[in-house]
Amino acid sequence: MLRVIMSTAQKMVRGESWSLLLSDEMKDELYFELTKGINPKSIKGVRYKWGEGPVGWVAAKGIPLLITDFSKETQFQRSEFYPHTKVKSVLSVPIISKRKVIGVIQMINRSDRRAFDQNDLDLLLKLVDQAALAIERSSLYQKMSDLATTDDLTRLYNFRFLDQTLDIEIKRCQRYGSCISLIFLDMDHFKLVNDQYGHLMGSQVLIEVAQILRKTLREVDIIARYGGDEFVVVLPETNVETSSRIAHRVRNAIRTHEFLKREGLSIHLSASFGIAGFPEHAKNKTDLIRLADQAMYKAKVMGRDKIFLA
Repeated sequence: MLRVIMSTAQKMVRGESWSLLLSDEMKDELYFELTKGINPKSIKGVRYKWGEGPVGWVAAKGIPLLITDFSKETQFQRSEFYPHTKVKSVLSVPIISKRKVIGVIQMINRSDRRAFDQNDLDLLLKLVDQAALAIERSSLYQKMSDLATTDDLTRLYNFRFLDQTLDIEIKRCQRYGSCISLIFLDMDHFKLVNDQYGHLMGSQVLIEVAQILRKTLREVDIIARYGGDEFVVVLPETNVETSSRIAHRVRNAIRTHEFLKREGLSIHLSASFGIAGFPEHAKNKTDLIRLADQAMYKAKVMGRDKIFLA
């Protein structure tokens, strides 16, 4: 649907090339979703911060930008933002939904060699609402899909995804004779955080724990929120000895982190860890989860801030 809308826009304003950039709300960046007339290799991985370049300026301001003659432009450098084409004239408009910019449509150069004008801008603005509606529908579908596999608070995977992943990984181990490890970790004295600072602060602590895990663990590791203040990490093709070293790295990262620093509190917390491996300790998925959980419980009983193996 979006490509149809963009093709229509291109015909209406006689654009030589176009691009549709969408907003990444987590990073305040724009990324290329659809393009035509632009070499895909030249924009691979390219992102623009809000306020950066013509499209970033449009996203930050929430208003259209019409550059009739780029050779006279002083605010933006052609070589920096349009290395992929000989830009002469640019037309960029924000896509707004619920008073929030969700993307930017950009047209580059008219096919008849003339400059874009106010009439072209007016024509393009007529299609923006249709683009916003199409993006909203696509975004809603993606959010519904994400809700089925991710935790709403931490944006980590949820138990449902974890359960499915373990089935797949254990079958892979059985087929290829490899191994897998599971780390259970539970925040120590987390109830005191909720009792002393409130549940909103407690939720923020969990978000920060998730950030620590993402930063400390490897890209191949699968991180999930198991429930409450309990997290699980699946380490594919990793033995228990290596998993123990990884768990120590995570424990140290949690111990040295200043939680709720932005809220003016800067508190220090710890976590208890349990590790189990397949097939070293467990023979199936249920046993793997149970043994890692039991090892974590032993760490709690033995004084917390410890790492125990099954």
